[in-house]
Amino acid sequence: MSTLKSMTTAGIITSAFMCFCSAQLYAAQTPKDATMIASGLLGPRGTAFGPDGALYIAEAGSGGTNSTNGPPPQCMQVPNIGPYLGGPTARISKVDHGKLSTVAWGFPSTIGGGGAAIIGVADVVFLNGNLYALIGGGGCSHGNPDSQNGIAEVDTKTGHWKLIANLGIDYLGKHPAKFESADDFEPDGTWYSMIATHGKLVTVEPNHGNMISVSTSGEIKPILDVSASQGHIVPTTIAERDGAYYVGNLNLFPINPQWARVQIIRRDDTDDDLAPGFEDHQSHHIVFSKAGFTTVVSVRFGPDGLLYVLELSDLAGNPAPGNGKVVRVKHSGDIEEVITGLAVPTAMTFGPDGHLYVSNLGAAPPGAGQILKFAISPGW
Repeated sequence: MSTLKSMTTAGIITSAFMCFCSAQLYAAQTPKDATMIASGLLGPRGTAFGPDGALYIAEAGSGGTNSTNGPPPQCMQVPNIGPYLGGPTARISKVDHGKLSTVAWGFPSTIGGGGAAIIGVADVVFLNGNLYALIGGGGCSHGNPDSQNGIAEVDTKTGHWKLIANLGIDYLGKHPAKFESADDFEPDGTWYSMIATHGKLVTVEPNHGNMISVSTSGEIKPILDVSASQGHIVPTTIAERDGAYYVGNLNLFPINPQWARVQIIRRDDTDDDLAPGFEDHQSHHIVFSKAGFTTVVSVRFGPDGLLYVLELSDLAGNPAPGNGKVVRVKHSGDIEEVITGLAVPTAMTFGPDGHLYVSNLGAAPPGAGQILKFAISPGW
């Protein structure tokens, strides 16, 4: 596939997980130290281990045939990427004792940019024993006018699911970010990463830069507008430790190596005594930012207590297969390579066994996706 024209703008970043598909991508070698856990997946994204010990996998799906260029009323188009083709093909799968099966299905999925952008179920987490899914492919602007982006509660026994928080245009339109790029504006958003912490679900949205928390009853509370101080940096992923959030960003394309960051976000009560009209009504603030990363799509803390960072592709230019990697931040602050040779990876999870599970070929055509397992030596 030829490079999209929108590569010269922020437009290609709109989904934060694009695939640049060609024969060489399929020829990409699986890293020699990897164990294949699952293959044939439809754009694997976030993963989570359930109370049953199985690994649950969010799959973006394969889009559909419902075009945003269809008959009236037409949907607002995403610049440079649309028209999108939507359909209910996203799903959640699980691997249990080596067996791959479908847990829930019928989630909205969409493909745009001539097949370059694939969006659907973006992440899965467990909270109080219940499974929750983050949906990114819903909404009219994605060719799915009868569905919405948001967080769904999933019944793992029946496969039934229900939306508990609508985070599409109904929410984003009422809570606009300070900086919204006209080049790649997504009316329904492209929610990408979610964690469960302190009894809440916390997620970050790359296109608008919003970071919010959602209760299990569906109450939505804003945490931080990342764009207010950072601009359009495309925040993709979040982790939490000791009350602080660690947020990594993709940055803009073409790729400029080592200019992506991991930012620490903490609650800040120092504005309590400011004069009326000068208060900052955000509950959290960025207190530290560490550069030196490239195209960050996942951050996780390992069993050794160190922060691990997954990079989509670490070379200048466009994402290319074989250039994805996992790095970690050592106690000295140095950034150390841990895994190399990945092909457009999109997410990672540490398992209860201490191994690292990576969604490989997650930004590749549907059916190419893999889950790889790696044994990681501690970085004491």
